[in-house]
Amino acid sequence: MLQNSVFVKPNSGVDETVDLIFVSDSFDEVFEPTTTNLIADSPLKIQCIKSADVNMSVLFNASAKRWIFANFSQLNPELIPSIVANLKYSIIEYDYKFCRHRSPAKHAKLSQLSCDCPDQLNGKLVSAFYYGAESLWWSSEKQKEKYINLFPFLSEKDNVVLSSVFSKNSLGTLLWLQKHALISSDSRSGWLILNINTSQEEIENAKEWCLARGEDYQIISDFSHNQLLDKLARSIGVVYLPSYEDPCPHVILEAKLLGCKLHLNDNVEHAKESWFDVDDLSSISDYLYSSAEIFWKAIQKNMNNKHTISGYTTTYNCVKQEYPFKECIKSMLQFCDEVCVVDGGSTDGTYEKLCDLAETEPRVKVKVVSRDWNHIRHAVFDGMQKAEARDMCTGDFCWQMDSDEIVRSSDAEKIIGLVNMMPPGINVLSLPVVDFWGSKGKVRLDTTPWKWRLSRNNSDITHGIPVELRMKDENGHLYASRGTDGCDMISRTTGEQLDHASFASADSEAARHAALQGNSQALHAYQEWFSQVTSDLPSVMHYSWYDLNRKIKTYKNYWSRHWESLYNIPQRDTADNNMFFDKPWSQVSDEEIKELAEKLEGIGGWIWNSKWDGTITPHLTLPSNNV
Repeated sequence: MLQNSVFVKPNSGVDETVDLIFVSDSFDEVFEPTTTNLIADSPLKIQCIKSADVNMSVLFNASAKRWIFANFSQLNPELIPSIVANLKYSIIEYDYKFCRHRSPAKHAKLSQLSCDCPDQLNGKLVSAFYYGAESLWWSSEKQKEKYINLFPFLSEKDNVVLSSVFSKNSLGTLLWLQKHALISSDSRSGWLILNINTSQEEIENAKEWCLARGEDYQIISDFSHNQLLDKLARSIGVVYLPSYEDPCPHVILEAKLLGCKLHLNDNVEHAKESWFDVDDLSSISDYLYSSAEIFWKAIQKNMNNKHTISGYTTTYNCVKQEYPFKECIKSMLQFCDEVCVVDGGSTDGTYEKLCDLAETEPRVKVKVVSRDWNHIRHAVFDGMQKAEARDMCTGDFCWQMDSDEIVRSSDAEKIIGLVNMMPPGINVLSLPVVDFWGSKGKVRLDTTPWKWRLSRNNSDITHGIPVELRMKDENGHLYASRGTDGCDMISRTTGEQLDHASFASADSEAARHAALQGNSQALHAYQEWFSQVTSDLPSVMHYSWYDLNRKIKTYKNYWSRHWESLYNIPQRDTADNNMFFDKPWSQVSDEEIKELAEKLEGIGGWIWNSKWDGTITPHLTLPSNNV
């Protein structure tokens, strides 16, 4: 189980008012111009965090924010699995971070061997990091193609070639220089050789090219950005011959827009792209002008994307059993785009009432899957019915409830908000259950306080008996070992029970068990904790034991037979097998059931694996707005 991955938010330096967290190594306008230009034109409120400053506290505290990762060479790689599992993020790739030299060609030259980084730990970690992203933004077509050739699964992602980005202000400066600077062929002189992160070998190759053609040249370094632009505007051209891959060098775009001739090699990966390899400078500037806007519109679309939610439940003779099935469905309609109901072939009017509800509310979808409820293993059908209802769901997320459960109206918005912040690494989320005993004034302490509720609509998620608990009787019929109610969330492929994230912890469970043993301090602490949990998180009101008289009757008429069917444990109608009365069920009258129900209202719950011995079970009393 993934403990606290959603809800724990330690203090950190994260500004709660920002829309988005932008992570990069330095935010230096010379070395990271695309990063700084994107930030300059952002329509969102951004907090910039250097990659070296990202830690687990920052991740938890900003888990509900959208994130963008640009350069992250100083990011602690041990954080990547937590980022993939818990954050919604995009990545901007400027080079080849799967390679420890950030360049496969450089790696090959230094080691005299082909780059094997994709098969090493760092390469696998980076590729998993990229696969977990909502969108991937590349600097060139060649760069994107190389990544996808090495990691074909990245083709499934939203891949966009961003190129280098200019802010409106920086592009405006270039266009002004283009119009007003000395850019006529008569005014220009000499070629420039760039000494910016350039090796001596690259400089010598550029000099050799200039000398072979009798061209004057100047090696430039240590200029401010404005001085560099002025030099470009007055020069014939730029020689740039990188030894290794350079997907889309920013300075080459600046040189092109300022009318420089260019002598480049194939390592300048964007050089032959159709938008750049033209003489029409206005079309290039138009392309660059739109890049930041395209990027931010896509990010905002991801942020504003409303996930759809499908609620689902099952019914069978709910009128006869006095289940609040209509209230259950109506409570899901507060936040669900559809509610899918599978009825088991009710004969007491339940189905007709469902049809009436569906006629007035088109979001309610009803399907009948009749079963032989007299079959010796009819209890197994319970999980199958839930699986059928889940298979009807078309939403991005699924919300499961039983027909004797209701969601508070105050929790509808919380559920929608929870869906939008649900970390990508979590498929199943458990939430609080408020389990009433006899009235809303008593909440059970002796039952598990959570149940899986919210899950992604993943085709591998279904309901049933976990594979390790599946048994067959002498006739080959499926039944279960103890440890399941037959309706667990399991993998359709493997049959294994699924992991789920939960607000509950080992400490909270220890406090609950101590409270049940009579520890008053533990009871007080647990009640304070559960009151806070049910105030903060969407919770489900469970009415199974709300009407004790009705519940005992269902044990007489249904539940004893159900557990016999599920666990293959013979339940002959004897006094020993009746956990409520010292006589067979066939001899128990409705008046005796009523008298016992009134007596049981004085306790706080009981697990009927054994007969009640008179013990007063502790219970919880929650604030009225929590129930």
